Amino acid sequence: MTKTKRIQILCLLGAVTLLLSGCWTEAPVESANGLLGDQEPADQQEEVILPAAFTLPYDPDQTLDPVTCADGMQQVAGSLIYEGLFRLDRQLEPQPWLCQSYTYDAASLTYTFTLRSGVTFSDGSPLTAADAAATLRRAKSSQRYSARLAHVAAVSAGDGVVIVTLSRPDSSLPALLDIPIVKSGTEESLTPVGTGPYYFTTDEAGACLASHSGWWRGESRPAERIALSAARDREAILYQFSSHEVQLITADLIGTEPITATGNISYEDADTTVLQFLGFNTARAPFQDSAARRALGLGINRETLVSAVLSGHARAAQFPVSPVSPLYPAELESLYSYDDFAAAMEAAGLNTGRTRTVTLLVNQENTFKVSAAEHIAQALSDFDLQIQVEALPWEEYTAALAAGQFDLYYGEIKLTADWDLTTLVGTGGGANYGKWADPQTDALLASYAAASDRAASMHTLCAHLQAKCPIIPICFKSTSVLVQDGVVDGLQPTMANPFYDFSSCTVHLQA
Repeated sequence: MTKTKRIQILCLLGAVTLLLSGCWTEAPVESANGLLGDQEPADQQEEVILPAAFTLPYDPDQTLDPVTCADGMQQVAGSLIYEGLFRLDRQLEPQPWLCQSYTYDAASLTYTFTLRSGVTFSDGSPLTAADAAATLRRAKSSQRYSARLAHVAAVSAGDGVVIVTLSRPDSSLPALLDIPIVKSGTEESLTPVGTGPYYFTTDEAGACLASHSGWWRGESRPAERIALSAARDREAILYQFSSHEVQLITADLIGTEPITATGNISYEDADTTVLQFLGFNTARAPFQDSAARRALGLGINRETLVSAVLSGHARAAQFPVSPVSPLYPAELESLYSYDDFAAAMEAAGLNTGRTRTVTLLVNQENTFKVSAAEHIAQALSDFDLQIQVEALPWEEYTAALAAGQFDLYYGEIKLTADWDLTTLVGTGGGANYGKWADPQTDALLASYAAASDRAASMHTLCAHLQAKCPIIPICFKSTSVLVQDGVVDGLQPTMANPFYDFSSCTVHLQA
């Protein structure tokens, strides 16, 4: 989902959570957010004053190493310094980047990735397979990437190739390898060396990102120099952004802890793999019955919820794969119909006049989620089933899920870009709080992991999930890039890179 809009001069932004590759955990997550005001009338908008230099925030005391750096502002700067073997496009599909080509031997569970020739690091040294393999091995043991690389058994380097051996079939591994590569031996530095279009340096004006003249893409860049402004915490970032000392930040605008920022600001949304959904305790009546679960799924008008409750910062979805992905089975979708909902409730035995009350848990710190849960509860409580929302503090909420002490819950999870749903709906999955256990689901998950035709396999899996309905997908959240009005044209951010296709952008500075 892409949109560019102006934000009211006095607007509520979120605690600045920068959404780049690997920033989210693999369980239901809470993130920073904001609440945008209505657009201010044009005659009351403050005058746009262009900056002398395009400036980003960074923390000079923290490493820029993309494998170990803190989530947030370091990764925004790092996205211009480091590149991966692949990068995710705007459809969340992997595109070869530092990797020229690859092969997969399903029998030996081995990928061979051939590196692009002629790629150099910013210090002029060539990118080698040893550099790439060293980064992937570090990533496998890192907090940020260990979960996504759990099925990687070994990584080795050959002559211009990186060899990855798996412990189980996975035909979608490239979608997990947008991990930024750094030059081996420089990872202990606060500013490791990368292959990207910019590199970190310090000149007479201070810390900055300078254009990498030997960048393998050879494309022009909208700025030869990008200034870096020291900001050691979110309050400093928001102050600098509000005062236009920095011109760009990224934020989750439907998360937690809204705070006030000022300024003449626009935003651009990017699709993510962060799914919000309604979860069931499938061990409790009436949700032991798939007909009851399916009926509730028909009662949610997702488009209305996204626009009215989530301020448009999400994309409605009926399946646990993003609608922007070519794997999304749009042909299986059904239009919202109250009559269909009523008929399904009656067929499931939930329209007989015998009232039953169930509880829907939601995390109380996130007002957007609470509002979404209340919206859903109201929509689904027209018949026998009466849904009461119980908003709990995060620790109590997660404890209740882990203990199975719930009927329904409003959940959130960052899925991986290979769309492996095992943790969510597989037997024993780490985020399968509803304790859904179904041998056919497990078989279809395994079939998808090994499939050469991923679209056909995902279609079959989603059709089965639609019939059994262990969860009700609601939407996929967006992340937002916020910029000072009039400074940058043409931004097309992705989940992992706010500067995706940055060479096509225009940066406007003082004459």
